[in-house]
Amino acid sequence: MTRLIRRRGILQGGVAISAAMLWPRARACEFFSTHLRIYEPWARATGEGATTAVLCMTFDEVTQTDRLIRVETPVASGAELGGVHAARTLDLLIPQGRETALTEAGTYIRLTGLRFALEVAREYPLDLWFEKGGLVQADFDIKYNIAIT
Repeated sequence: MTRLIRRRGILQGGVAISAAMLWPRARACEFFSTHLRIYEPWARATGEGATTAVLCMTFDEVTQTDRLIRVETPVASGAELGGVHAARTLDLLIPQGRETALTEAGTYIRLTGLRFALEVAREYPLDLWFEKGGLVQADFDIKYNIAIT
């Protein structure tokens, strides 16, 4: 009787592992508007007293050209474009059919007026406002060590 129960447990475990391998993998950190995907919003950790942080993410699967016009998060009092296309306002063109990556080496979103230090392995709420797509509620991760400035 015990051998039968043990065999059944092994078979059930094998079936579960096989099913898990065949099941499509969920992609973490993706959020959707009506016509684009926001993939993996993230920022680096900041030290005490930091007033800004760099926010990066990727926009893809864009079926209609749109603009990112506002970003809100409880961790900062404002947001603006930084990097290559720096501007005090937020008006980022996201062209149809193309991937738009916000990276530290290119254009990114600068969170201004940080209310506290961003800590590694934390997740914070993020509201992204698009001209055509409206509001997308997302989260951004703090995945890396303090940025070197």
